[in-house]
Amino acid sequence: MISDRVRSNLRQSFSESLLPKIGLGILVVIVVMTLFAPLLATHDPTDTGHFDPETGSEYPPLGHSYETEVAVDGEFTEVTIESNSTHVLGTNTVGQDVYSRLIYGARVSVIVGLSATLLALLIGVPIGLLAGYYGGRVDDGLMRVADTMLAFPALVLALALIGVFGERPVGIPDPIVMAGFAEGMPATIPIPGTVTIVGALVIWVWFARVARGEAMSLRNAEYVKAARSFGTSHAQILLKHILPNSMTPIIVLATIQVAVIILLEASLAYLGFSGTTLSWGYEIERGQDYLRRRPWVSIFPGIGIMLAVISVNLLGDWFRDALDPNVDQSERGA
Repeated sequence: MISDRVRSNLRQSFSESLLPKIGLGILVVIVVMTLFAPLLATHDPTDTGHFDPETGSEYPPLGHSYETEVAVDGEFTEVTIESNSTHVLGTNTVGQDVYSRLIYGARVSVIVGLSATLLALLIGVPIGLLAGYYGGRVDDGLMRVADTMLAFPALVLALALIGVFGERPVGIPDPIVMAGFAEGMPATIPIPGTVTIVGALVIWVWFARVARGEAMSLRNAEYVKAARSFGTSHAQILLKHILPNSMTPIIVLATIQVAVIILLEASLAYLGFSGTTLSWGYEIERGQDYLRRRPWVSIFPGIGIMLAVISVNLLGDWFRDALDPNVDQSERGA
């Protein structure tokens, strides 16, 4: 579905610009974390009680320390809590390893982001193509539904849909753990199924609108008219002519929407509606009351969200600039 010219533009734009290389590098690291989380994690992310044995306080990140007060013989004494080499990013308020939870949180963000975007694409693209190709009452009916969805802010709509469907996490067997390569790690991958569906229902409208615009511009193209004159059915025209030539803006939009879903999932997890505790947004919420004393609990998952969104947006900008015929070649290398 991607022509040789498009592939050539992508290669040229990628070789001339530093930003997509940075985005791809960050994204590769996150994907590796997602695929091999049980092998990269140093502790079971759900295990609690990893505290300093003398004071019962959280461990700080490696190379850091902090002062705290403990009761000794009825009197408070200030002591220094040193880092522990087995907890490189420290532990959180319930004694869970922050590094391991950061690794597993990447899994949830990536899987939800990709799954919800794919589902939204499968819903929105057919609706948009049908509306744009047939026009008239079909277009009016389908697009009024889309306009209704757009009338609600994404987060408000997501919360309303979660209220309807409820929180239903899905446990996917972890193949690495099942194969016996990572003993002591969670046997399943907890994926917030409701959040995935809700994310798709929130963003499918954008795919529908883009696909509709492409179908409207292509339905009167010469090759489409020629296909009709040969008796080609509408379904074949949509699948063989309209859809392949509409894929460029849809691919660009899909890339950007992955970042939108990652932020949406983190927001819902922060508010307590994700259905799983292995989430970057949940970790930020857990550490927000301790930002002055235990900032690492929220900072590291926040950095994870930031890097994931930036990497996807950098790649999305690269796709857009490389595939947009209105962008001058000299501007692509900027």
